[in-house]
Amino acid sequence: MCQKEVMEQSAGIMYRKSCASSAACLIASAGYQSFCSPGKLNSVCISCCNTPLCNGPRPKKRGSSASALRPGLPTTILLLKLALFSAHC
Repeated sequence: MCQKEVMEQSAGIMYRKSCASSAACLIASAGYQSFCSPGKLNSVCISCCNTPLCNGPRPKKRGSSASALRPGLPTTILLLKLALFSAHC
């Protein structure tokens, strides 16, 4: 069985994926229910599944492509503008 542990920390969301027996995974999952508060700092959630690649990361939230720029893209655009401006002077 696949086991996924999701920990929400100040440094970001951490994922730990592993294999476990059904009993071990279900016991761990039940034992961490009191620590599982998705979206809250120091939350730890354990889930179990048994289909191929089921313990992959959470799907990313969809947003409009116009308003959701990738991190670092505005900086890249700014540097390109600066380089073009310098080349014309």
